[in-house]
Amino acid sequence: MSTALTGTALTSTELTSADLRARAEAEVDRVLARLAEADRPEVFLQVRGRDDLVADMAASLAADGPLAGMTLAVKNNVDVAGMTTTAACPGFAFLPDRDAAAVSRLRAAGAVVLGTTNLDQFATGLVGTRSPYGAVRAAHRPEHVSGGSSSGSAVAVALGICDLAIGTDTAGSGRIPAALNGIVGIKPTLGTVSTEGVVPACASYDCVTVFARDVRTATRATALMAGGEGTRDWPADTPLAAVPGATLAIPRELVAMAPGWAEAFSAAVDMARDRGFRVVEIDLGPFLEAARLLYDGALVAERYEAVGDFLDGPCGTEPESGVDPTVRGIIAPARDIAAVDLLRDRRAVEALRRAALADLDRLGATALLVPTAPFHPTIAEVAADPVALNSRMGTYTNFCNLFDLCAVAVPTGEVDEGERGTATFGVTVVGRPFHDGAVAGIAAALADGAGGTGEALPDPASLVPWPLGAGAPAVDLVVFGAHRRGGPLEHQLTSRGAAWRGPVRSSADYRMYRLDTEPPKPGVLRHPDGAELLGERWMMSPAALGSFLDELPRPMQLGRVTLADGTEVVGFGCEPTAVTPEADDLTERGEWPTG
Repeated sequence: MSTALTGTALTSTELTSADLRARAEAEVDRVLARLAEADRPEVFLQVRGRDDLVADMAASLAADGPLAGMTLAVKNNVDVAGMTTTAACPGFAFLPDRDAAAVSRLRAAGAVVLGTTNLDQFATGLVGTRSPYGAVRAAHRPEHVSGGSSSGSAVAVALGICDLAIGTDTAGSGRIPAALNGIVGIKPTLGTVSTEGVVPACASYDCVTVFARDVRTATRATALMAGGEGTRDWPADTPLAAVPGATLAIPRELVAMAPGWAEAFSAAVDMARDRGFRVVEIDLGPFLEAARLLYDGALVAERYEAVGDFLDGPCGTEPESGVDPTVRGIIAPARDIAAVDLLRDRRAVEALRRAALADLDRLGATALLVPTAPFHPTIAEVAADPVALNSRMGTYTNFCNLFDLCAVAVPTGEVDEGERGTATFGVTVVGRPFHDGAVAGIAAALADGAGGTGEALPDPASLVPWPLGAGAPAVDLVVFGAHRRGGPLEHQLTSRGAAWRGPVRSSADYRMYRLDTEPPKPGVLRHPDGAELLGERWMMSPAALGSFLDELPRPMQLGRVTLADGTEVVGFGCEPTAVTPEADDLTERGEWPTG
């Protein structure tokens, strides 16, 4: 792992070009040594030369961007300028002249592309074995599959070769490999990350994803990767954080689980309860029915639309093309699907989506909690039954993009499989579209350590909601009393998806008085003979602020408040007539009593 993740300072405005070059060489040599030590030739399809890596690393360290010094692996169906895009099919290969949008945005933030990684061909599979370049073995169980289709990207991160990796996810490819290799996978809301420069699998449901070893790093990278031309706008009511003690829906009945895996999920649910979440059961029937339609229905026609011309053309039919027979068997028959059948299945998906989300609404659930993978087969087992086992692997992932949901997969424990060894186990937190910030906060609270690194997890409330970096609208709100964290009215903010951003101080021209309200609140007034007052900054969506203001009782008011650094934000004040001569003056104390 690069020193960028271990806390070692890599950059300084005082470093000379020679210093930067030396640091860059040392960092690149560490990464290449780790790659050689791992001895996994099936993981990377291409690795950039040392000189190019050193040059990019030195530039990254000099610019000191948010991802300075971090190395990035890119799934080989995502374009990297000057590196051949194959989608794991030699006959399909082409040389792009520019980066995919997602790669470009991470590079601009300082990430250094190490190379491109193996995958299930044309991103068709959840096992990581459907590649002429070899089956990608699980990071810590080499006899077992790595999961796919983003197999090489996940294993590169899990083995500590690189800090970050780009994957794609149509049916679970950014979540299944995360679960089977004990890392974090973020699958954002469809369309919030550009798919420009990505070889399509099912264009309507494709999503670019991020792998990392901890939630904080994954959310930071996702924020930087998201947004830009052609992406969806975030709505004005985007929640930024989860409600403390949020309600999580779990399946009433688990299906397709291997021995011991249902028990591992039960342990994760118990942990969620211990961490303050409320748990309710839901009928997963509509979700599972939609999941089956992704491959067993007419929706697979989109896979043929993406690469069918190649498969049926002269390049795709030659033996040296490298087309995987299982992949061909899935995609090629879709040429005969009638348009009416595709329309019928899309209407069926929409009806199932409405039913599923209505159930979540009825239960008051913020998110759905499911096992990410139901089992972990060996490479030999998948070779013996490649289609059925792959289908089973997607039991709890296939529905997500069909329903336009966001998801974060995190490790939560292990499964003792006896003679088969120990498997990593993980869950996925699934949320409504654009609820990415809330889902990430819940996932951080449930994650096992920092993605297996042994580091302490950050307080989920301290995570910067990644949608902010991607353009989600938000308004600062400064509070001074009962709405502060732990106060009796905090729920009025958190119930609206507000995110706590830390303590602040006002400028030195405010006075604070105790108001005779229930519960007691501070009255803050601007005054030339004032003092700095301690408050807290929260962020919330414009729609949430509007509903909050609509319910704000007199004599409380919202207006412009000047902070100690001179910035002006929305904050609490009160009607001057509310402060009586008998009111306790708390100005000298400088803050509202917390005890």
